[in-house]
Amino acid sequence: MTTVPFTKGHGTQNDFVLVPDLDGIRPLTTDEVRLLADRHAGVGGDGVIRVVATARAEEAEVRQQAGEAPWFMDYHNADGSPAEMCGNGSRVFAAYLQREGLVEDGDFRIATRGGPKAMTVTGEQYAVDLGPWHVVDPEGARQRGFDSTVRSRGGTELPALRLDLGNPHTVVILPPDFDLAELDLSEPPAVSPHPEHGTNVEFVRAIGPGHIAMRVHERGVGETRSCGTGAAAAALATRWWEGETDDNTDWAVDVPGGRVSVHALHDGHVELAGPAVLVADGMVTLPD
Repeated sequence: MTTVPFTKGHGTQNDFVLVPDLDGIRPLTTDEVRLLADRHAGVGGDGVIRVVATARAEEAEVRQQAGEAPWFMDYHNADGSPAEMCGNGSRVFAAYLQREGLVEDGDFRIATRGGPKAMTVTGEQYAVDLGPWHVVDPEGARQRGFDSTVRSRGGTELPALRLDLGNPHTVVILPPDFDLAELDLSEPPAVSPHPEHGTNVEFVRAIGPGHIAMRVHERGVGETRSCGTGAAAAALATRWWEGETDDNTDWAVDVPGGRVSVHALHDGHVELAGPAVLVADGMVTLPD
């Protein structure tokens, strides 16, 4: 049996277990990630973040980021699968680095499997430049107004738009007669065409100019109270359908766990901002 320290944190109730491994000497196995994320037998969370020096990361493409981003957010979904990036997780990761004195207050970069990400800390708000994004099939989407379809459990097939934000997203804008709260997201929605490596699926209700509400089924996790990259994808897809102008770059996105802000940057990047809370520290025993 091995005992390791952990910190529990959340960003708009999208929660994570952080495990410090600053010297990169103890990678977590898939089974260990699953146990840590288990809400009944473990600590419980939507994902697990190993905190490791970028120069000590296992992946060569991550180690290459060490010159500009000294700390690597080694993120895994609750099912143990590694993920490229997590928007809410990056804010919680930044809050941990700041609390532990591993970074200076203000601006810094973190390493992810989706490349280095710039963080800005202002008071209790954490903003992350998620980097460049794109519509997966812009030509097909322009021709039909959508490039895929999605059906929730027991629901109707609806048109959707696929976006890549370093991780995959499929966004649906609900027709006026559909109730966002009544959707059954207890199972992964059926997506056609289905991406080879799966996709996060966002269902969006337009509320007003620059304001949407969203529920999300995350790849490898299930429905979560919030998804940072999903909120950005939802806002960007809504803006794409609405028509991209200088007047619709800022969006408030309501999720079951709170509210985040999304800003479409002029360089083709997108920024996500919101709170991050560290709620508990402790020790957990993992079986050998």
